[in-house]
Amino acid sequence: MNAKASAQTILSAPRKTRLVIDLIRGKSVEEAEKILNNTNKKSAKIIKKVLISAVANAENNLGLDTSNLYVLEAYVNEGPVLKRIRFGSRSHIDRHDKRTSHITVVVGNKTK
Repeated sequence: MNAKASAQTILSAPRKTRLVIDLIRGKSVEEAEKILNNTNKKSAKIIKKVLISAVANAENNLGLDTSNLYVLEAYVNEGPVLKRIRFGSRSHIDRHDKRTSHITVVVGNKTK
């Protein structure tokens, strides 16, 4: 049985967020939290919140033991793009996209 948690429309580019989420995929929950605590990225704090939420869902909703949980799936999808403008040289208008992310973490017991 697996527990899932997600965060939608996070103002962090998916390309940058995937660098952090690749570090915790397949690790135990304790090890993943240690990695996220020592990662100096904006998205590491958000991913840690999602991980803690998934662990709480596993404990409260499914009754699983938190010491045996592993990160089974962790992925980042693209969210909506906020399109903004900036003024360039000679009054030229450049588009500046602010990309967002959808972060999903699935935890459960590892099956052999």
